[in-house]
Amino acid sequence: MAPRVLEIVGDFVEDYEAMVPYQTFIACGVQVDVVCPGKVSGDFVMTAVHDFDGFQTYSEKPGHRFTITANFDEVDVTKYDGLYLPGGRAPEYLRLNPKVLTIVKHFFTTQKPVAAICHGLQILAALDVVKGKQCTAYPACGPELVLGGAKYTEAGTKDFPINDAIIDGNLVSAAAWPAHPKFCRLFLTKLGMTFTW
Repeated sequence: MAPRVLEIVGDFVEDYEAMVPYQTFIACGVQVDVVCPGKVSGDFVMTAVHDFDGFQTYSEKPGHRFTITANFDEVDVTKYDGLYLPGGRAPEYLRLNPKVLTIVKHFFTTQKPVAAICHGLQILAALDVVKGKQCTAYPACGPELVLGGAKYTEAGTKDFPINDAIIDGNLVSAAAWPAHPKFCRLFLTKLGMTFTW
């Protein structure tokens, strides 16, 4: 049976990070349910495109409507094999939602695969789940992960390029969407999928 993954999003989730892994997972045969607090199947969230235009931080541009495919209030975590947390601005407030935190905690308690990218790791930093874990995230999230006891690796350096990803136990992490190829492949491998190329 194909793996089933839960993706948690919110308004102004990063566009590429919401859509590209979602489409990649589906193309590889994974069933993905997209949920958002306060929304039901058929609703949508607005995304934001974060880009690097030579300023001191990323710029934010309007993205697309991203459709919710399942009802948040009806999530049964026992039916999922893995969890995906994209970045953008949404994790800032998703980590304030007690049910989001309960859902995320389940995947760590049961050691099911979790993929988190960019600011998605802010949700993990709000829980006691990163202590001792090697991980990466968007550099602005680094201090939160360090305070949470993570073994944080800053991306975009000579030793760890922005297109790299880290796997430690059940957690797959990456700093930003340039890492999608490796990030998605590592997560799919954690879900038990194999590749012959």
